[in-house]
Amino acid sequence: MKLKRIESFTNEFVGFVRVTMDDGSQGWGQVSTYHSDITCQVLHRQVAPWVLGQDTTDLDDMLDIVTEREHKFPGSYLRRAMAGLDTAIWDMRGKQAGKPVAELLGGSAGTIRSYASSMKRDITPADEAVRLKRLRDDKGFDAFKVRAGAEVGRNRDEWPGRTEEIIPTMRREMGEGMDLLIDANSCYSPDRAIEVGRMLEDNGFCHFEEPCPYWELEQTKQVTDALDIDVTGGEQDCDLPTWRRMIDMRAVDIVQPDILYLGGISRTLRVCRMAGEAGLPVTPHCANLSLVTLFTMHLLRAIPNAGKYLEFSIEGEDYYPWQEGLYVEDPYSIENGHARVTDAPGWGIDIHPEWLARSDYRVSEF
Repeated sequence: MKLKRIESFTNEFVGFVRVTMDDGSQGWGQVSTYHSDITCQVLHRQVAPWVLGQDTTDLDDMLDIVTEREHKFPGSYLRRAMAGLDTAIWDMRGKQAGKPVAELLGGSAGTIRSYASSMKRDITPADEAVRLKRLRDDKGFDAFKVRAGAEVGRNRDEWPGRTEEIIPTMRREMGEGMDLLIDANSCYSPDRAIEVGRMLEDNGFCHFEEPCPYWELEQTKQVTDALDIDVTGGEQDCDLPTWRRMIDMRAVDIVQPDILYLGGISRTLRVCRMAGEAGLPVTPHCANLSLVTLFTMHLLRAIPNAGKYLEFSIEGEDYYPWQEGLYVEDPYSIENGHARVTDAPGWGIDIHPEWLARSDYRVSEF
């Protein structure tokens, strides 16, 4: 089947993509969130010219051709744009087959254990514990992620002493049976990361995310080699040779690709296979309730080296106001700490017509 049309519907924060094939088949996907209006310009200007009119059967080869033709622009925006094309084609394939994407990938519909992921640093440890305990009791979550340090903070804390306070507070308040994860968002030098890691180990945390500047793989490896806690990372990385190097050198214990940062499902599957060959689990990054979390749910239902849980953002309208009103029916619900992939064809969603009507529209056609 040949690709006939690429349409984008976007605002600054979210960009949905619809593809149409030469037989009229259609599918919905999404470019990555934030600066999505810019990303959709890249989609039409630097992706569409290489794929319109082309056969979509070998999606890996199609995406590689885009990468090769745009070799002077190898960075994040190109991959974020490619993801819109890739995820829309997977939806189209699922609708044609009458199957969820998870089944096309070799998995099935069903549930996935989730961890409640807090994005907030401007919250006291005591207040963070209150809201996480409420989620534990109301939604059945048994795993939680909080934030350490300041984002790309050069060893600074959000305020002095917050990290030293939040680590024991979470363990004390959440109880011994809960999995506790923490994200440093590239804050620390290796020596400070190891110091924080020892505190995490003493308090029974199981996941230490992006402790050092993510682009400094040797620094992260120092931390991984020094600690028993699982050191994790990779969400920002969009270049497959970087992924190969990261995995070959064992820079992390758990890999965390983001489907939309990396360029879509097909490219993420390549990273999953690399990790599987190295015996590493995959716990993807998906930090908001745009379609990236739904894509990740389908992936985790299919890959053999899926990690222990799905990242599930707990931030609502106060933090992500642009998440509201995206879908006709909300695809996200948590029961007993689990999210569910339905057996609806493709991604199983409809974008809300009112949202589409308010968006900026652009089309590229063969």
